Amino acid sequence: MKADLFQAPDYYQLDDLLTEEHKLIRDAAREWVKRDVSPIIEDYAQRAEFPTQIIKGLAEIGAFGPYIPEEYGGAGLDQISYGLIMQEIERGDSGVRSTASVQSSLVMYPIYKYGSEEQRNKYLPKLASGEMIGCFGLTEPNHGSNPGGMETKFKDMGDHYLLNGAKMWISNAPFADIAVVWAKNEEGRIHGLIVERGMEGFSTPETHNKWSLRASATGELIFDNVKVPKENLLPKKSGLGAPLGCLDSARFGIAWGAIGAAMDCYDTALRYSKERIQFGKPIGAFQLQQKKLAEMITEITKAQLLTWRLGVLRNEGKATSAQISMAKRNNVDMAITIAREARQMLGGMGITGEYSIMRHSMNLESVITYEGTHDIHLLITGMDVTGLNAFK
Repeated sequence: MKADLFQAPDYYQLDDLLTEEHKLIRDAAREWVKRDVSPIIEDYAQRAEFPTQIIKGLAEIGAFGPYIPEEYGGAGLDQISYGLIMQEIERGDSGVRSTASVQSSLVMYPIYKYGSEEQRNKYLPKLASGEMIGCFGLTEPNHGSNPGGMETKFKDMGDHYLLNGAKMWISNAPFADIAVVWAKNEEGRIHGLIVERGMEGFSTPETHNKWSLRASATGELIFDNVKVPKENLLPKKSGLGAPLGCLDSARFGIAWGAIGAAMDCYDTALRYSKERIQFGKPIGAFQLQQKKLAEMITEITKAQLLTWRLGVLRNEGKATSAQISMAKRNNVDMAITIAREARQMLGGMGITGEYSIMRHSMNLESVITYEGTHDIHLLITGMDVTGLNAFK
């Protein structure tokens, strides 16, 4: 078992922009990843299994709903704290970060923002502590980038709702206790429903044979005449804007998380470049390798500045959906490019589980697609700057 020797790059001294609380929160998450994630994650990824024993640790470092108020079990932190925690977790593994950001932004966030006081008190403390794990049902077999076309529907049966349909590519689904599910009512209006494991007709088959996010549990949500109590409908917001508001929060976390994956690949490649001798000197002494490393640290630094500013805007309630899209697209594209370049620097060793780079590279192939694809985010930015809709 190799020691985790990671050293975080901070080329522009961005730590000076963080509060002492920010740094304490980040450092606690970093140490937890080094101690509890790095030593085991390659084995779990090879076995395509999620390490459920880390759920308690994720809760302890505040990874579940860090910005949820303390009265509901959250830590009451700001948006930059949330981003820093996601950065450190994804430095360990994108799949582990997926578990945390789904729990925070796609389950706890909608219950807090759109739920009743009864729903908040019933679910949020247990979700914050990790006693309960949730998932988010939006994507369907026939509707990915166009969630408004969803076919999952529910009917008002008087004393309950009857839910039918299916969702797929759902992180946490195989072991989730609850699912926040988006479905259309009889008038075609989208609403959120809290579906609990054990409800008759609700099943969560696991998705197998993934080459990416192998240490994350992915599955489907199947609803076959599921009776959902009326008190499980999220009452405070409906329409497509409701799930998209959750995706804003998740995409913000991903923008930070992708930096963590990129930092890990860069740090691994930098260390290797000083140790690997070819033609009588370290490969880091050759111009082409220095070019790769210089470009990596430049792009990481630009992404750090982008997300820090976005975090400030989020804290002030000023960040737009389009700004969040830009950061998600840019940072994941940056990270996947760095992962590929770092893999080349390690040569054949780069494809082995002895190093984290190939695992990050495979994981980022999912991250560049989920929560809005690379191309969709480009079109969101394009529409924002031109005022013209290219989606239709």
